[in-house]
Amino acid sequence: MRRRVEGSSRELKTPMEGELLGVVAQLLGFNRVKVRCSDGKTRIARIPGRMIKKVWLREGDIVIVTPWDFQSDQKADVIWRYDRGEVKTLKAKGLLGVLA
Repeated sequence: MRRRVEGSSRELKTPMEGELLGVVAQLLGFNRVKVRCSDGKTRIARIPGRMIKKVWLREGDIVIVTPWDFQSDQKADVIWRYDRGEVKTLKAKGLLGVLA
């Protein structure tokens, strides 16, 4: 489900089935980050090649991750990073209750 956010040129992306919200806890290097997910688990997530130079991640950023089919409790892929306006909208909707 996508919705246009006021003041932003992007539509708001919400997690679909099989996707989780998470907070970047630590930058590990080699295109990997440690993410604290909404299901209470901490996963090592990799940043795919299409995002490496276009989207810069920092500690505390809210992201959407997709757990791997294999080692789903430990590993994931980052597929989306929210900007500040989108995070405010998520908080207003109450979707960040577990992460905050």
